[in-house]
Amino acid sequence: MTANRRVLLISGSLRAQSTNSALVRTARAVAPEGVETIVFDQLHALPHFNPDEDREPLPPAVVELRTAIDAADAVLFSTPEYAGALPGSFKNLLDWTVGGVETSDKPVAWINASTNPNGAAKAHESLRVVLGYTGADVVESACVRVGVARDAVGPDGLIADPEVRAGISAALTTLTHAVPPRD
Repeated sequence: MTANRRVLLISGSLRAQSTNSALVRTARAVAPEGVETIVFDQLHALPHFNPDEDREPLPPAVVELRTAIDAADAVLFSTPEYAGALPGSFKNLLDWTVGGVETSDKPVAWINASTNPNGAAKAHESLRVVLGYTGADVVESACVRVGVARDAVGPDGLIADPEVRAGISAALTTLTHAVPPRD
């Protein structure tokens, strides 16, 4: 890879001990050379989506989200499933992206951290639908499952398992290879 690529990492969980958030933190730690990662960790700060508020001046947390997406070359998500769908707070984040153009044609992918063979399938199905509305470019080959057991997260909040780390790094590499060359 000749140019640095910037990947925005977003966890769809608010849980302090979330395996999805641990996966995002680990992605930052294992990013391949030439891949800069930025974690968006303000999911909790986003106001409830209201189409009437999706205009200037936008709420500060929404400006931060859209600016982070716009500055990234690609976006990598990791989200749990809650009650058969996306968690409400994460769906709220996605709702705030529909009115902007920041994700249009932007390469995106997700890593499924569930250890259940069918885990998070409905959440990722919903994620695919919403990303379609935003015009994002879902990079199928970078959408992978790397099961993370809760006890695999160390006291530092990272995942030490070499196989999981390799899977995360490979997904980042695949995602960044989908970024179009800069002019």
